[in-house]
Amino acid sequence: MSYTRFAVYYLPPEGELADFGAAWLEWDCVTARTVTPLHVPGLHDVTMTPRKYGFHGTLKPPFRLAEGTDVAGLQKALLQMAATCAPAQCDGLALTVLGRFLALTPVGDISGIARVAATCVEALDTFRAPPSEAELVRRRKARLSERQDALLQRWGYPYVMEEFRFHLTLTGRLPVNEIDYWTETARAHLPTLPAPFAMDAVALVGEREDGRFELIQRYTLTG
Repeated sequence: MSYTRFAVYYLPPEGELADFGAAWLEWDCVTARTVTPLHVPGLHDVTMTPRKYGFHGTLKPPFRLAEGTDVAGLQKALLQMAATCAPAQCDGLALTVLGRFLALTPVGDISGIARVAATCVEALDTFRAPPSEAELVRRRKARLSERQDALLQRWGYPYVMEEFRFHLTLTGRLPVNEIDYWTETARAHLPTLPAPFAMDAVALVGEREDGRFELIQRYTLTG
């Protein structure tokens, strides 16, 4: 399989949360298959934007491979990184409204999760091709702060390091008058959320030619 971009995700382990996320988004990036959706009117439309990524938390944002690098080298570097990076844990996850979209976000001390994400961003940066001028223009349309723009130039993405906010996305941008409805709908379908929440593995994923992301390999954090 050839991929256009790669990323490092947190993917929930096999279980109720992973099953919910796959059915909610109609795409399971672990098994690379379309999933029978939940019977919720309108859900297909509000999950259209996050669907192609699968149910995940981004640790290293999607990137194209730098010239002179390859997938085998990326996998070897990620294996080495995982061997020196300690797992992370927080109190749990909670359903949250972020701006105008819904996500599951960590509760409690998130410094360990931020550490894992920063390690992924930094340790694998030599494999990241620099963003094109068009990508920079598109990102800057979000009215980035001076610091976010500096992060964009240094790491290829504005929301990393101290600007990083871990989340597992559930919807695209919602109309303001529908936020309460979709919050209650999500809450009604969510399984019991993990408490505590542990991040003990990371996943290399690839973007297929059809734009959907799928799992390539998981790596246990043993540092």
